[in-house]
Amino acid sequence: MQSALLFELSFLLVPMAIGIGLWLSGVSPAWVWPLALLPYLARNFYHMLRLAILIRRHHRLIPPFPRGVWGDLYRSIARYQQRGRKSRKRQIRFSRRFREAANAVPDALVILDKQLRVDWANPAAARLMNIHWPEDDERPFTELLTNQDLEHFIEAGDYMRPLDIAPAHNRAIMLSLRITPFGERKKQRLVVGRDITKIYHLNMIRRDFVANASHELRTPLTVIAGFLEPLIDAPITPDSHRRPLSLMFHQTERMRSIIEDLLTLSRLEMQDSPEAQAPVDVPDELHLILQEAQALSNGQHQFETRIEDDLLLVGHRPELRSAFSNLIFNAVRHTPPGSRIAIGWRHDVEGALFTVEDNGPGIAQEHLPRLTERFYRVDCARSRDSGGTGLGLAIVKHVLNRHDARLLVSSEVGKGSRFSCRFPSGRDMRIDRSDGGGKTS
Repeated sequence: MQSALLFELSFLLVPMAIGIGLWLSGVSPAWVWPLALLPYLARNFYHMLRLAILIRRHHRLIPPFPRGVWGDLYRSIARYQQRGRKSRKRQIRFSRRFREAANAVPDALVILDKQLRVDWANPAAARLMNIHWPEDDERPFTELLTNQDLEHFIEAGDYMRPLDIAPAHNRAIMLSLRITPFGERKKQRLVVGRDITKIYHLNMIRRDFVANASHELRTPLTVIAGFLEPLIDAPITPDSHRRPLSLMFHQTERMRSIIEDLLTLSRLEMQDSPEAQAPVDVPDELHLILQEAQALSNGQHQFETRIEDDLLLVGHRPELRSAFSNLIFNAVRHTPPGSRIAIGWRHDVEGALFTVEDNGPGIAQEHLPRLTERFYRVDCARSRDSGGTGLGLAIVKHVLNRHDARLLVSSEVGKGSRFSCRFPSGRDMRIDRSDGGGKTS
């Protein structure tokens, strides 16, 4: 930069020296200085005009460059052009790799704009969703993939769980749709459609098998239990037979409990939402469940309650009672005598919240993601001794899903566990106990 300034200064001083010489020789000053500065001004005008033309025509600036400040300017613009070319090449290469990867994905990928119109789709979308790009560019997504549940799913805007649908163009397949907002202000949508036909059919076979097997087993177990119970206390039964009969009756009752839970799960899986929903007096249900929990505890646990007595919930009463009782009874079964069990039912800014908290032994972090799996037990021996079936939390999860709610679990070994049922805003109601009237909160 210093050499360029020296060159410009020398290029300017030479005409000035010539002008001074002409002025001293008697030439009029009105002609001396314009003539003296004309080469310098002409040079600057030439380089400025040439640079403007090259930039306007998007020409690449290549050496040799002029000397002086103009040379530095040319070189700076040339470096900027080179960086721009490298950046464009990287973008083109990345875009090409992205499209190749997206086209190779077996799942359907569709990008929607702010108006929920198709902005881009990969080839798999043509097979799974009947969306062909670019033929269907800027067409409304719900017109191409027609489904009433899909329209409600998009309008609700709750994309925490996927939506399983059978597309109208091919009822033989089952799609699992996930929608993820992205872009500026999360106005655009990325739709991922996965073919879960095989998994869906396997789940149907499993569900039907479990339901049918449970129905077939329930009757003989009821008969066996019906014969065992009177034999245990019968006077003619020898004392040496009473203990085996009691063990048989206990195991029969345990099997009946497992079958009842399996049948409950089968009923919950038949439909995504309860058929009839009405305001449920949750505080009253919790007080009844608490009495049963105290009887189960036999005075060995300390119960604390923080229940808002005027807070109701719109839902299916038997299902909600099943979910709440499972969480409370689990706390009784899986905490040692003397433990504290706190039960809460309240409303906050996000909606209604039910909590069961204890100061028991807690659950290790590696077990938390699998707690709602069927028959999963943290401690198999302790669960069997306490009478657990391993299906309680699976039932809780299904009930909450059918009520648009979430199960949140937090625990720390040695400090206890906390199970929370988070219900969405709009399902809770306030009731005035004084006159029996109610109002939606």
